[in-house]
Amino acid sequence: MSSPSSQELSLVFGASGYIGSNLVPWLITAGHSRIRAAARNLSVLQARGWADVECVAADALKPETLAVALEGVTTAYYLVHSMGAGKAFGDLDLLAARHFAQAAADAGVKRIIYLGGLAPESARSEHIVSRRQTGDELRRGTVPVIELRAGIIVGPGSAAFEVMRDLVLHLPVMLTPRWVSRRSPPIALENLLHYLTQVARLDESVHGEILDTAGSEYLTYGEMMRILAEEAEHRPPLVIPVPLLSPKLSSYWLHLVTSVPTPIARALIEGLKEDYVAHDARAKALMPQKLLGFRAAVKRSFAAEREHRVAARWTEGAFAFRQQRLDYGFYAKKAMGSAWSSASPEEVWRLVQRIGGQQRYFALNTLWTLREWLDWMLGGPGRNRGRRDPDLLRLGDMVDSWRVVAMREEQSLTLAFGMRVPGSGILEICISPKNEGTQIEVHNYWHPAGFWGLLYWYAMAPAHAIVFDAMARGIAKQAEHS
Repeated sequence: MSSPSSQELSLVFGASGYIGSNLVPWLITAGHSRIRAAARNLSVLQARGWADVECVAADALKPETLAVALEGVTTAYYLVHSMGAGKAFGDLDLLAARHFAQAAADAGVKRIIYLGGLAPESARSEHIVSRRQTGDELRRGTVPVIELRAGIIVGPGSAAFEVMRDLVLHLPVMLTPRWVSRRSPPIALENLLHYLTQVARLDESVHGEILDTAGSEYLTYGEMMRILAEEAEHRPPLVIPVPLLSPKLSSYWLHLVTSVPTPIARALIEGLKEDYVAHDARAKALMPQKLLGFRAAVKRSFAAEREHRVAARWTEGAFAFRQQRLDYGFYAKKAMGSAWSSASPEEVWRLVQRIGGQQRYFALNTLWTLREWLDWMLGGPGRNRGRRDPDLLRLGDMVDSWRVVAMREEQSLTLAFGMRVPGSGILEICISPKNEGTQIEVHNYWHPAGFWGLLYWYAMAPAHAIVFDAMARGIAKQAEHS
């Protein structure tokens, strides 16, 4: 094993994703002094605040963007997938891998490190097959590929982990299909990051290898969910076995229970038809470390949240905006409205800053008032109207029962919901120049607290369907006449 040269440049491609956003800090700690982070959305990377990390915009489905990202790179971590794109994600994954392999060869990259998934030969799930085929497609290029494979990753924000958390903490009763008895070797996030960090230090003898990774034990999904509930100090749901409920059938109602993006959650669930085995002796020999059991990994995950060590924006599960509660959904349920205005961003921003107080909420103010009265009758602060200043806002200001938690001049205003509700809500108004005017988007994010938080979200869904569009249109119209 060797140390990376201080002159070598490492690229984390897919750095805005779950693994990428955690890997970059680990590489820095491990002594990788030159790091470039790439993702489709540059602003997401810049918001991470990584010191001395070069951030670039690149998309493997747009090959013309890859040359800049790969220029001068020695080691490229390939961490992208297209599960969120829906049914065609397998084809998109193959196309992206083909583009990346060719661009890496053109740029003179020495090695590609790809994170795939444990892949039983019997697996027919598109999610599992796609991960396996992506590795094959990368290996068809001329740049050597080292593929690490992992199963369930235990850490805050991991899709599989958050699906289990939502099932356990949001449902008082759980119908358990056959897949809860399947066994898998979950791996703690920190153990996987150790492997990803250290594999770049291995010599050329490992080029072309596929290395399985795993934690210290095999558990059924039912056992994992029970342990998760115990560590969250939450009563486990009543379990009712239903042998005929297949993973595919489970995926149809899963979006009602979990806030994990539906295409990703569905792809994961449909892959749970068989046991998963990791042949990880080679990885353990090459990169020894203490492997955590599932309970220890869950404890570490919850501790990381409580200590605010999770790389998360509030829409992704920042603990401070989940009322410091483990049972609040990590990922948010979402609703939005949009409109275009001929007014300039400056004019729109000037109006947006006047939200609440006497200005109210730009449209359907009767509904907003009714909601405030309802909260007040339930003992909440709904009737606490007013603002510090009628025209200007600053961080921490109260706007009626909302609190200003983020502001970007002429770009966005973010308010935290302060009424008495079973969960945590955020309202964000985003503005951007478009077609000699301004695009206005009103986003609502909701982190439900258990079953009642989900019930509240769905009870409010009819209002959400009209309120946020009306709000965006109201802002657009009033800004044009202000």
